[in-house]
Amino acid sequence: MQDSIHRYFKVGTIHFMSFPEVMRGDGDVLGTLRQLLTDDYFDAIELTWISDPAVRAQAARMLDVAGVDVCYGAQPRLLTTGLNPNALTEKDRLQAEATLREAIDEAETLGAKGIAFLAGKYEYAHREEAYSQLLKTTRALCSHAADKGMSVELEVFDFDIDRKALIGPAPLAARFAADMRQAHPNFGLIADLSHFPLTRESSRFVIQTLRPYITHLHFGSAVAASPSMTAYGDAHPRFNFPNSANGVNELRDYLRVLKEEGFFREDEPLVLSIEVKPWQDEEASLVLANTKRVLNRAWALL
Repeated sequence: MQDSIHRYFKVGTIHFMSFPEVMRGDGDVLGTLRQLLTDDYFDAIELTWISDPAVRAQAARMLDVAGVDVCYGAQPRLLTTGLNPNALTEKDRLQAEATLREAIDEAETLGAKGIAFLAGKYEYAHREEAYSQLLKTTRALCSHAADKGMSVELEVFDFDIDRKALIGPAPLAARFAADMRQAHPNFGLIADLSHFPLTRESSRFVIQTLRPYITHLHFGSAVAASPSMTAYGDAHPRFNFPNSANGVNELRDYLRVLKEEGFFREDEPLVLSIEVKPWQDEEASLVLANTKRVLNRAWALL
């Protein structure tokens, strides 16, 4: 492509993946955020919970001054606590709903226009009951968000390898989104290239299956060939990591399908965020630079 990618997408990164030390709501939130906000490659930043209200207020001010789009990922509120939005026990489901309601309120203070979350683990024998529970939670969240003019997005994860989330395979994600959209137009799905090797689905299949409901995009890689391999599962290792399933060609193919399916929208660009995490002692800035080079090359090859 000769046009800049920024013409068609708001290129972002996920703060708590680029700097995983902030995933639990503390750590050097402001220092790491400043590193991202001073890099004009990024049009959007995705944050998660920030436990200290004073730090949260400073972060909100920095985001506003930097002029980026703000997104809020509530996934750590579930992944670090074990809370399950599709828990079969109503008490447990309500606990997950409560923290996600808090996420909507916190996201509003940071200037975000919505939140993203993921489905919880499930038992295959009780998948329909879990599905109904997830609908109950998500409908409540969408109603709460709608009162604030905000949206709710569900990120599609693997269903049988690592996260083992109910949503899940692309056809089930499409069914869920269709059910949600009947009454909640502020609901959407996040498609993530990193997860396609784990769900054993192609970019073309996922994007075409979820096309009416996709409101947000992520990209990265995974190690998926064997459990014996380093970083196997939903670890989001850098591109060119040993046994990495995605590289320049896979990212190019992802972008090509997005173009064919009408997602190159210069009037209403979607957020397209890096979801790559340093492995062990890797330096975050080097991993980000690696990812930007891969994205630049894949874009050039379109």
